[in-house]
Amino acid sequence: MTLKDTAFAFFHACETGKGWAECAQYCAPDAVFEAQSDALADIKTAEGYCAWMAGMFGPMPDASYALTGFAVDEDRQTVLASAVFHGTNTGEGPVPPTGQKTASDYVYVMRFSDNKLVHMTKVWNDGWALRELGWA
Repeated sequence: MTLKDTAFAFFHACETGKGWAECAQYCAPDAVFEAQSDALADIKTAEGYCAWMAGMFGPMPDASYALTGFAVDEDRQTVLASAVFHGTNTGEGPVPPTGQKTASDYVYVMRFSDNKLVHMTKVWNDGWALRELGWA
């Protein structure tokens, strides 16, 4: 697989809630995760983030994404993916179902080594999304 193929396969598996069982094949075992958002402050590994994303499909069973950009920097082994996350809180989650929707922009910055994800940063305004859902 090319860097682009690996990055997209990881992105799609993660964003469709497949969890670590599916995402692990695209990642180094100790792949790091970072985000400057309160909702994700305690998550430090790609494995933890993939599990968190899989968990979002409970409160938002209709969750989906719309990819808005995908850029590969071969020299730096870095891939940027921008998208809009869509979901409606109709299932049980951190609060009883609100019926409210979110359309939340975000960017993944994914760094690779030997065609495996080693570091991921999510750029996301969690406060905005949580307010839209009625969770904050």
